[in-house]
Amino acid sequence: MGGKITGFLREYVFGLSIIVMIFGLFLLFMGVLWIWFNDIVKDNDALYFINNLKEWNFYVLVIGLIVFGIGVYYLYSYLKKRKFLLKEIDTNKRSEFLKKHSELKDTVKHLPSKYKEMLKEKEEELRVK
Repeated sequence: MGGKITGFLREYVFGLSIIVMIFGLFLLFMGVLWIWFNDIVKDNDALYFINNLKEWNFYVLVIGLIVFGIGVYYLYSYLKKRKFLLKEIDTNKRSEFLKKHSELKDTVKHLPSKYKEMLKEKEEELRVK
């Protein structure tokens, strides 16, 4: 069961991290509106939900910062690993590929399955086991 959930998250990490970042920004925006623009929130009927939370908006602000940070971390991590893999897999020299092979195998474990297939094809092309 845990493997299925991890596999799903690994396949859709890019989109999910963007969704998490947007949700974090929304919570952050709610908290900032309440703390620094309290008069606007109280006068506007469209912002009734924020006004209804009252002092809980301080917690919403902190949760928004944490959720946004998590989204940024996962997006950065994914892009960094993907860039590394694509850069190292571009080589046609077997010796250079062998130097980074174990690091590539570790990196590919945390990326979607299409990158595992790319590494497998490159291993077959350069005759690496």
